[in-house]
Amino acid sequence: MSEIVLFHSAYGLRPAVLQWAERLREAGHTVHAPDLYDGEVFSDRMDAVRKIQELGFDGLLTRAAEAVRGLRSDLVYAGFSNGGACAELLAATRPGARGALLMHAPLPIRDLGWKSWPASVPVQAHFADKDPLRDQRVIDTLAGRVRSSGAVFEQYDYSVPGHLFADPDMPAYNAEAADLMFRSVLEFLKS
Repeated sequence: MSEIVLFHSAYGLRPAVLQWAERLREAGHTVHAPDLYDGEVFSDRMDAVRKIQELGFDGLLTRAAEAVRGLRSDLVYAGFSNGGACAELLAATRPGARGALLMHAPLPIRDLGWKSWPASVPVQAHFADKDPLRDQRVIDTLAGRVRSSGAVFEQYDYSVPGHLFADPDMPAYNAEAADLMFRSVLEFLKS
């Protein structure tokens, strides 16, 4: 079984993230779900954006690195939306990573500064095909960089509109797509 660090989206450590963590634990995995916002949770997108601006994107990435400092090195890094950037960066730069799970990610935030992808770190990315934050060029660029290292890149697309379709409290929620994504994640974790 895997040890996973699951990063929340820009909306904070919402109940849906905690539910995912619990479902992964029930499947036999060890899961850490760090709170990068010190308890703040948002339902409004603009409030979430303000929080990221308050912390600064580099500050958020620093908090993610601090959250894993005391953990073993052979982790799977997972993240929802903005949390996918934390997962991507740590999987690319922290020695020993076993995989990266990017749910509703990668996003066109900015280059995260890593030079080459580790050949031993597979990536699985999940997106709604009609997600307004989806940028296929960003996904293709990441896929190309991962594959050119020799690592596996899997992309799953879901025929649903909106962003964060795995969160029951969000407008884009789609139970069927969320379940399909969860099952794909479990398969990834078996490898």
